[in-house]
Amino acid sequence: MELTLGFSPCPNDTFIFDAMVNNKIDTKGLTFKTQLEDVETLNKWAMQGKLAITKLSFGVYQKVKDQYELLNSGSALGRGCGPLLIAKKDIPHDKIKDVKIAIPGENTTANLLFSIAFPEAKNKEVLLFSDIENAVLDGRVDAGVIIHENRFTYQQKGLVKIIDLGEYWESTTGSPIPLGGIFIRKDIPDEIKQQVDDLIHESLQYSFRHYPALSSYVTEHAQEMDEKVMRQHIDLYVNDFSLGLGEAGKAAVDRLMSVYA
Repeated sequence: MELTLGFSPCPNDTFIFDAMVNNKIDTKGLTFKTQLEDVETLNKWAMQGKLAITKLSFGVYQKVKDQYELLNSGSALGRGCGPLLIAKKDIPHDKIKDVKIAIPGENTTANLLFSIAFPEAKNKEVLLFSDIENAVLDGRVDAGVIIHENRFTYQQKGLVKIIDLGEYWESTTGSPIPLGGIFIRKDIPDEIKQQVDDLIHESLQYSFRHYPALSSYVTEHAQEMDEKVMRQHIDLYVNDFSLGLGEAGKAAVDRLMSVYA
């Protein structure tokens, strides 16, 4: 049985899915047609029910919960791993509502966390996450919400952190930060859902056993990213919650979902 599977080309996702999609483990008759896309593209596709299995921002979960359910394995969730608000120079928090902010997608968890911290800030521009640093440097926007590997590069470009939006979430809720998860369409048979969940768990275990070695699948999709940054990326976003959400992880997701209520 072939299933469509979407995730990002970022090292945390390719690290998780490498063994599963490249026949390094026994997939027990399942094959996967992969689509590697920016997570905001995947978020939009999910609202159309396009893929059978997909990485999604938890920020879009409420909009797709009638079509998709969250799997236990593969999530990006933890502490100290949230998005950052950065700029060329410090901006007082009470002035954020008056400036133009680049966000990495309307449906991203990053935008949701920013909106929780700064509900009055409405002047936003959606940009591809990898373009946000340069947009701030060029003056197209006054500040930007950065995710992924940009957490490790913004200081090298002379940018400054205004606030760690993940720290804000943790300090106000006490919960770890739910960034993204792996979702499967509800019309997939239950036994296949469980099989996929188990395979993601096994695939990640395979990668952990070989870490800190990086497979060609990870390095090729990371393009020009330095291997040190790739490992920082994996270390930050892949953890025990990725192997299985557990009660603490599920409670954190429920807490984030309560923001919509």
